[in-house]
Amino acid sequence: MAEKVKDLRSALALLREMPDQFIDTDVEVDPMAELAGVYRYVGAGGTVKRPTKEGPAMIFNNVKGHPGAKVAIGLLASRKRVAALLDTEPENLGKMLCKSVENPIPPVDFKGAAPCQQIVHKATDPDFDLYNLVPAPTNTPDDAGPYITLGMCYATHPDTGVHDVTIHRLCIQGKDELSIFFTPGARHIGAMAERAEQLEQKLPISISIGVDPAIEIGSCFEPPTTPLGYDELSVAGALRGEPVELCECVTVKEKAIANAEYVIEGEVIPGVRVKEDQNSNTGYAMPEFPGYTGPASDQCWLIKVTAVTHRENPIMQTCIGPSEEHVSMAGIPTEASIYGMVEKAMPGRLQNVYCSSAGGGKYMAVLQFKKLSPSDEGRQRQAALLAFSAFSELKNVFLVDEDVDCFDMNDVLWAMNTRFQGDVDVVTIPGVRCHPLDPSNDPAFSTSIRDHGIACKTIFDCTVPYDLKDRFHRARFMELDPERWLKK
Repeated sequence: MAEKVKDLRSALALLREMPDQFIDTDVEVDPMAELAGVYRYVGAGGTVKRPTKEGPAMIFNNVKGHPGAKVAIGLLASRKRVAALLDTEPENLGKMLCKSVENPIPPVDFKGAAPCQQIVHKATDPDFDLYNLVPAPTNTPDDAGPYITLGMCYATHPDTGVHDVTIHRLCIQGKDELSIFFTPGARHIGAMAERAEQLEQKLPISISIGVDPAIEIGSCFEPPTTPLGYDELSVAGALRGEPVELCECVTVKEKAIANAEYVIEGEVIPGVRVKEDQNSNTGYAMPEFPGYTGPASDQCWLIKVTAVTHRENPIMQTCIGPSEEHVSMAGIPTEASIYGMVEKAMPGRLQNVYCSSAGGGKYMAVLQFKKLSPSDEGRQRQAALLAFSAFSELKNVFLVDEDVDCFDMNDVLWAMNTRFQGDVDVVTIPGVRCHPLDPSNDPAFSTSIRDHGIACKTIFDCTVPYDLKDRFHRARFMELDPERWLKK
């Protein structure tokens, strides 16, 4: 039996014991587009262009240009794997995370020599070069450059001293420079950088790569569930029942995740903006969760890197932007946020929530709602409104009854085809700020949209009216255990 999951290596050990959930290869792979191109077929899933599928996690042991380096991908690209790594059932993930947010366990300092600092490279070293030290891949030939897609960015607010961990788009721009993209108003570290800039100060930052999957999932919560001042590392602590351990950085006044595979240390420079594709001039950044390659930004902030530390024989971890891995990291915390808000408002009605692959974990939620009495008619739509409040980037909500499996999109569409009428069961809320990466959220797409990033949010009510429930019973099959008929 694998040891308890506490870092990337123990997570991989667990997956190695699970049938069909892990593979590795010694065949050389080019990190520039080829690595992601291979995994597109093996197990990317999500909103990746077809053909793709859900498949095992994968390690590439022979990465071109990086002797001795390994790159892991797809660790979280399956809800089944995420559940196994968090020691629960797939349908329970949202509820489990909701409970963890409400019962946080703050991080603590690591005692002794941190594993992530077994080897130290300082930017003052004559041969220091991020391109060689960090085997960061590109997803496609159009990418602006090599991207760190699973870097846990950790920083401290210059006024209040509160900490936060967030995943951001990080592109290697030079031997000691990274660009970081802050979605305006959407992430706490962006607010910290803005405040530091107002004070004309550099913002120390650490970027931990290759960590416990509980940290990667927990870091993706957003306001209002985790407001400014809430350290999402506390969610991972609650998930594991013990605190995340942090160590002091070597070259900046910040902390990092002690058992990470890699840590990049640096400072966000005030008053400087860089063009994301300044080296490639492709006009593109990288593939984002909606399934499209996003335009390169000319307003990325600059991180001046001061050091790279790592374990002996480190394992780089990466993901494909639109893959099922993003669905897991973004969608499961969103499910938790929605479940928590609706449960507080109307206990016992919301049975479960699923943020499906088709929405990249952000744009679409299916709410399984149980009407307990005639007065509950209409509350299902109130629950949908609460879902929009719980997660501002949500665009479409599907409401289904308790006898519909919200995790099975065929069952959801069955409910839409047999319990939905377009003229009475569609509720539209136009003119609401949503997400800038949805290309349809633009005035060019609809004259009703005043600015890029504004959307018409929509509720699809596929529930049966309470007074008609007796007419909508599904065919009742015998309940039994089929195992004795299936034994070989």
